[in-house]
Amino acid sequence: MVSEDKIVIALPKGRILEEAMPLLARAGIRPEPAFTDKKSRALRFHTDDPRVDLIRVRSFDVATFVAFGAAQLGIAGSDVIMEFNYSELYAPLDLRIGGCRLSVAAPEQLVRDEDPSTWSHVRVATKYPEITRRHFAARGVQAECIKLNGAMELAPQLGLCRRIVDLVSSGATLKANGLVEVEVIADISSRLIVNRPALKTRPDEINRWIDRFREALDAS
Repeated sequence: MVSEDKIVIALPKGRILEEAMPLLARAGIRPEPAFTDKKSRALRFHTDDPRVDLIRVRSFDVATFVAFGAAQLGIAGSDVIMEFNYSELYAPLDLRIGGCRLSVAAPEQLVRDEDPSTWSHVRVATKYPEITRRHFAARGVQAECIKLNGAMELAPQLGLCRRIVDLVSSGATLKANGLVEVEVIADISSRLIVNRPALKTRPDEINRWIDRFREALDAS
């Protein structure tokens, strides 16, 4: 278990972390040198504040670490928050980084020939089965979801399914694989997330960090 006197902030690996680093610096969070050492295999890092540690994990795992109280704060995409829908998470700030959209995509020929009003059942490859099921259920369509963690665009080509739900930024990857964006489910950005029980038991500390992130946003 995490020491009671430590604040642990969970950060995602990859592009969002790169975009978050200036924001962290403005919030006064300066990690030890090993944090930016690409050769380091460490996952937990000290900062120049002895009360604060950082952990670096997969983007989907940030929400889990915070929801279950292993970390008190974190940075997670709104796609991850929507997928898990943890009641223990509070997302007070849109950090305005990691912008993209979560969309339905399909082969261009299918889009031209098919009438969505006739759908009763669809098979979809996605990293987001819960969001996908909810989205299609809202229009009375049952979605059979095939869980993939990457290379979603291959699924229609290889006959695994006819549609995908995935994150889209420029749309170049879809185009390169013969797919077109059919519908936007949600606009996505990264949020500051907080463990609700920690906010109740350590309100002064947690609210102070929320305020520091808010001030860092205002200064950007």
